[in-house]
Order: sequence, then C-alpha cells, then structure tokens
Amino acid sequence: MSNDLKDLQELKDLEELQESQEEEPQAGQELQELLKPQVEPKIRNIRLFIAYDGTHYLGWQVQPKGPTIQGLIQDILSKVLGHKVKLKGAGRTDAGVHALCQVAHFYTTSDKPLEIIYRALNGLLPRDICVYQVEEVSLRFHAQKSALKKTYTYYIYNYPVRNPLLRLYAHWVPEKLDLKAMKECLPFIVGTKDFASFRKAGTDIKTTVRTIYSAELKWSRKAKHLLEFEITGRGFMRYMVRNIVGALIEVGKGNLAPEDFEKILEARDRKVAPPPAPPQGLVLKHIEYEPVEVFDRYPPFKVEL
Repeated sequence: MSNDLKDLQELKDLEELQESQEEEPQAGQELQELLKPQVEPKIRNIRLFIAYDGTHYLGWQVQPKGPTIQGLIQDILSKVLGHKVKLKGAGRTDAGVHALCQVAHFYTTSDKPLEIIYRALNGLLPRDICVYQVEEVSLRFHAQKSALKKTYTYYIYNYPVRNPLLRLYAHWVPEKLDLKAMKECLPFIVGTKDFASFRKAGTDIKTTVRTIYSAELKWSRKAKHLLEFEITGRGFMRYMVRNIVGALIEVGKGNLAPEDFEKILEARDRKVAPPPAPPQGLVLKHIEYEPVEVFDRYPPFKVEL
C-alpha cells in the first residue's frame, strides 16, 4: 500500500473513531488520549542530609573495592526509584572519618513522595548511616558548588589513661598538651593562604590556596579531657584538617614552637610538615549554603542533629 493510501486509511479510521464518540464514550476517550500532547517527565532535584559513623567504610566516595557511604545510598535509591542514580556530595570524607552533616543531591524523574524515599533509605541502610532529611529543591542547587562554608571538628582525648568509649571518635594523646602554644598557631591559618604544606602527599590539584574563616581550640563539654579543634572554611583539600591537627599536636607536645608551625605553613612543602592526625577524630559538622527554594521536605519539620 502506498504512503498516500496509508494516510487516507489512517484519516478515515480517525474520523470513524470521532463519529462514534457519542455512541461509544470509551472510544472517545481513546481519541482524547491520542490527541494529547506528549508531556516530558518532570525532573526533580532531591537534597539529602546525611549523618554517619565512618568507622567501617572506605570514606564517602565510591571505591572499586569495599563499602562506601555514597555507594550504599546510590544502590538503594536506584532500586527504589527504578533508574540509575548518581549521587553528588558536598565533599569527600576519607576512610574512618565521620559526618554529622554531609549533604548530597540527585536528579530523578520519579514521582515517588519524599516520605517513601526517606523511609526506604532508612529502612534499608545500615544503622551507622542515617538520612535524616529529604528535600525537593530548586534545580539550581548543587551540593558542592552551592556550598558557602564547611565546618569540621577534630576531637583529641588528652589524658594519660585512655577512654575505650572514645577510641573510634577521638585521637588519644596521653602527653599533656600545651594549649596556650597551640592556640598561638591558630591566627596563622585564618585568612586566604597557600596550604600546600598541609595537602595530601602525592595529590594533583589545581591550587592549594584556601580561605579559612575561623579556627578555635577549646575543651569539649561532651566528655572529660576532650579537646575540640573546630575550623570553618570555604573549602578544604584532602587530609588538610588532619595535617593541620597533626602539626598542632606537635606544638602542644613541645616538639615544635608556634614559630615553627608558621614556617611550615610558609614553606608550602608537604615534606617539612609532621604526619597527619588519624581519621577517627574528624567529623564533618556543618555546611552552610546560599539560600535555595525548598518545595517540600520530609520529615516536614527542619531536623537538627
């Protein structure tokens, strides 16, 4: 059959279907469906707030071998939503590092309610990971690029006798630390500086310049003999906070003077700096974002851990 004949036949069939609309409502409905414009699926941007104990994971980012936070959450979301999900986090945390406020986002065309996503994630994730808030936000939001400030806290248990309950969440330093000398170092790291001496050895990055807004060292209220080093900045390199803490501890022990700490920073050479502090004391505490439109959230109230 020629194309012209085919077109005539299709037109005739359509006319017959239209004529029968009054007599056959179902056929009329079919016609309406045929004539409806095709609507593209709505793309949604879903933001997750995540807390985790990093003890048993190889960090945030997916690795070829071993469990990661990103990998576990992505796998569950892909099964629940019926398509492959690519989760984008605010930043990486290394193996053994914890988070009270990791933020990630992903795109989906699924219309599943936020409550279903929330309950599925927390029902299937292990108990050392919690997605404590799920939000649908503007497509403009990006977990990494929209971040204004990140705050990390590093815990040091400074006492001659170790506390086994803190072994996974603080670095035990039995020697008495000189807090006054350590605090003298903090002004050196505030501002926009080149932190090449505190980068991860062997990493290739575009720039080692970072902006630090504040740095504080104080006794914690969480436990006796527990020190908190809190640092807030625009962004951080891998191992940067742990390398800074490693140098501060050497100052506290008396192995380095505050002037030596300043010289290490100015040297812009990783080889002259002490080893990093271990990962278990580090927590990603908070991320501050530019304002973003939130269309819906679950739980329906603002969760604060």
